[in-house]
Amino acid sequence: MKTTTTLLSAAILLSSTALASAETLRWARAGDSLTLDPHAQNEGPTSALAHQIMEPLVMRDMEGTIVPALATEWGPSEDNPNVWVFTLREGVTFHDGAAFDSSDVKFSLDRAMTEDSDYKELLASVKEVRAAGPLTVEIETNGPNPIMPNNLTNLFIMDQDWAEANNAVKVQDYEGGEDTFAAKNANGTGAYKLVSREPDVKTVLAINESYWGKDEFPLEVTEIVYTPIQNAATRVAALLSGEVDFIQDVPVQDLERVAGTDGLDVRTAPQNRVIFFGMNMGDADLANDNVDGKNPFADVKVRQAMNMAINRDAIQQIVMRGQSAPAGMIAPPFVNGFDEELDGSSVTDIEKAKALMAEAGYGDGFSIQLDCPNDRYINDEAICQAAVGMFAQIGVTVNLDAKPKAQHFPLINGLETDFYMLGWGVPTYDSEYIFNFLVHTRDDKYGSWNGTRYSNPELDAKIEALASETDLEARNGMIAEIWEVVQSEALYVPIHHQVLNWGMKSGVDTIVAADDTAKFKYFKMN
Repeated sequence: MKTTTTLLSAAILLSSTALASAETLRWARAGDSLTLDPHAQNEGPTSALAHQIMEPLVMRDMEGTIVPALATEWGPSEDNPNVWVFTLREGVTFHDGAAFDSSDVKFSLDRAMTEDSDYKELLASVKEVRAAGPLTVEIETNGPNPIMPNNLTNLFIMDQDWAEANNAVKVQDYEGGEDTFAAKNANGTGAYKLVSREPDVKTVLAINESYWGKDEFPLEVTEIVYTPIQNAATRVAALLSGEVDFIQDVPVQDLERVAGTDGLDVRTAPQNRVIFFGMNMGDADLANDNVDGKNPFADVKVRQAMNMAINRDAIQQIVMRGQSAPAGMIAPPFVNGFDEELDGSSVTDIEKAKALMAEAGYGDGFSIQLDCPNDRYINDEAICQAAVGMFAQIGVTVNLDAKPKAQHFPLINGLETDFYMLGWGVPTYDSEYIFNFLVHTRDDKYGSWNGTRYSNPELDAKIEALASETDLEARNGMIAEIWEVVQSEALYVPIHHQVLNWGMKSGVDTIVAADDTAKFKYFKMN
């Protein structure tokens, strides 16, 4: 299926006074999807757009419960505990009319395990994917994997024939700057079809009249017009003027203004996401500091001092205006393995931090560049600006470099940043996901978002063992042991757990999903 591109500038779009029908939902948020290739970028807004067009085997509904999608039944094989068997939905077609079957699932999951995939950690335990019948898929793992379905909720299924016909078999090398057919085109099984896409300007989706779920979901939104609007004031102005119907990221300074406007609502919920700083502790020398011949972050005392320098309460009260929860670990409260004691362990102590800096040989401090996104997380650049002053109190001079996420994330993936902000949501609701991506040594299966260069082979073995431990009590004990190491090594500087504030016309009927993914097939329009 080839898509057309409508060449309209964002300015023209925002100034348009054309009235949309009641079924059209005009959606805006700070940043666009990075790509339409479903396996190239494991990033929230990218997955959010993909969920409208494509589908996984199983998914989470708006309340976070795992529900059937392209699979209707699943469970461990009676003959082999290392095998999960998925029964696929009958009568499903892709948007171009092609039939969906098990060969598409095998192709997609095999594709998601390749080098350029940003989802390979989720399938690291997989030995083989088999199309055991037209509507049966078997996933064999290296040892029983108790949470395999949890790992599949954002693994989207492509049409194998479409991919082969359009030279889209290989996953887009997003970090390498590659542009592919799959990056701007899509042929999914989802509730909405891609009509047009101009990245960073506008994407239009239309209802899939042949959708298998037309009797199971409201499907009251029949057209989606998605416009990324980076500037917060412009985004709010578009909602207030009626130019858009729904924004996912109401700025904290505008919450009362939006909520107090007739015909508009603000709906709030804790998010399954934590915001933190990462430090390059693995390289012998840093490229972006003023210390020659050694790496200040390699010393755990410096990392501990950086953690103590952050005044989380001040960020919560002043920068976030109460719309955050201070964090002491890089796991959201929703996640198996979250520990309230660990989460409350990070306290501000400037004098102790200075003493640690002196003990590490950096009593006079040092300078370092902090790389920060400016269109991904709530008040991301403002948080970084506040942190600059906090680090200065312990002698660390921070030079802030804020960029759009499309430029920021490749710095982490490409190991081109020494100090950076990152946010992490956990779609599996299990700590293994955090460890696989952020703690494990970076290799061909794990650690793709571990920009710290941290490597601990003993810890790696424990992380890998989680995938096949079926004794859940023992597994939770292993998770706690790994968290003890993560905390004692001060691998990251946690800042806070995000709070979601969705703004919308009062006639838009939805709850706020903890994963910040608006699945529009569930929405109702009153």
